[in-house]
Amino acid sequence: MPDIDMLLERAQQAVELCKTAGADNAWANASRNRSVEFTTRDGKLEKVQESTSRGLSVEIYAEGRYSSHSTTDLRPENLQAFIAEAVALTKALQPDPFRFIPDPALFEGRPAVDLDLVDPALGQVTQAQRQQWCEAMDAAAGAHDKVISTESTVQDDSYMSAAASSNGFTGTKAETGIWFVSSVSLQDEGDKRPSNYDYLGGHFVSELPDPTVVGQGALERALARLGSVKGPTGAETIVVDRRAAGRLLGSLLGPASARSIQQGRSFWAGKIGQPLASDKLTIIDDPLLVRGFASRLFDGEGIAARQLPILEAGVAKNVYVDTYYGKKAELQPTTGSPSNRVITLGDKDLEALLAQVGAGIYVTSWLGGNSDGTTGDFSFGLEGHLIEGGKIGACVGEMNATGNLVDLFMHLSAVGNDPWKYSSTLVPTLVFEGVQISGA
Repeated sequence: MPDIDMLLERAQQAVELCKTAGADNAWANASRNRSVEFTTRDGKLEKVQESTSRGLSVEIYAEGRYSSHSTTDLRPENLQAFIAEAVALTKALQPDPFRFIPDPALFEGRPAVDLDLVDPALGQVTQAQRQQWCEAMDAAAGAHDKVISTESTVQDDSYMSAAASSNGFTGTKAETGIWFVSSVSLQDEGDKRPSNYDYLGGHFVSELPDPTVVGQGALERALARLGSVKGPTGAETIVVDRRAAGRLLGSLLGPASARSIQQGRSFWAGKIGQPLASDKLTIIDDPLLVRGFASRLFDGEGIAARQLPILEAGVAKNVYVDTYYGKKAELQPTTGSPSNRVITLGDKDLEALLAQVGAGIYVTSWLGGNSDGTTGDFSFGLEGHLIEGGKIGACVGEMNATGNLVDLFMHLSAVGNDPWKYSSTLVPTLVFEGVQISGA
């Protein structure tokens, strides 16, 4: 029996056991994951790790009460006792009038498309090949006399899961992934030790670049940090690198959920139909991207996947609504969690945007900081470069950007055409005007 069929059988068996033990309804999810990691440091093999894990989780609805439980023991002879105890514990809890198993109407319309998330060739990758990839990355990353140390990793995963419910849901998912990661630390003046990293990967072995590209990328990004000085203070135009822009999008969209709204912790509350960003920004949550990093045919509650507009020309259109907090907040369910976030692109790449800006700060990464989901206020450390004459100039750091996320995105003046494709948030270079920066 194929592994995924066995997982589905276990999930269905768990649901039946829950019903037999006295549950009114139940949801079960069984999963299996195999992970392999090879790491070299300074060209020498440092770590080899391989693990295979299995698990089963059950959500139990009994007499108006709810609880969730998990186990790593999927043997049929042991599930009965585990589930009987779980149902008994559930019945001892306080009732929750908002907790019901998802309406089966939400399961309808599941797309019948191949998301192409599994690479059979991953199982043919040998240990020798993983080590060679690591060594090639390390050699490229260490090709400079200022290098203190390098570290390179190849990690791959094969994941599959199956879910079943007492009200008619069944579904399976499988995906593979393999990643190259390399990091470098350098000797700078005095006791400064600038460091940086690079990473690339995908679902398919055939999508991998030459490993030297990743090692060279890590070295180049670290070398760009040499001679860093504290940047200026003032209201600046900032050009945010596509790799760093995801942090800002994540902060903006983080409170866009029924849970945050119901708990009074979201600046999205009451904003549907109103502007929350510049008209340059349009974001669609798209779970059906072929080979996307967060693609799926259904979410964790079995809600059938479909595109969900989040922002259209800056106007808030939807938030993420699961069934539980949807009832509490009196919102119709959309989906309880994000998938691939796709940003509508502009017509300029980084070079053209820098030339257009002329002078400002090019942000390459954010260092710590936080944002308040209730008010939108934020403070992020940053590092990057001055923009001088429309080009990347001196390296700067030890700076902070402060303000309010809504105000920041209202001052979004340009969106690039160069999305970072190694993420579930396909965000390009972003340009913001009048951002308050504190530095020297």
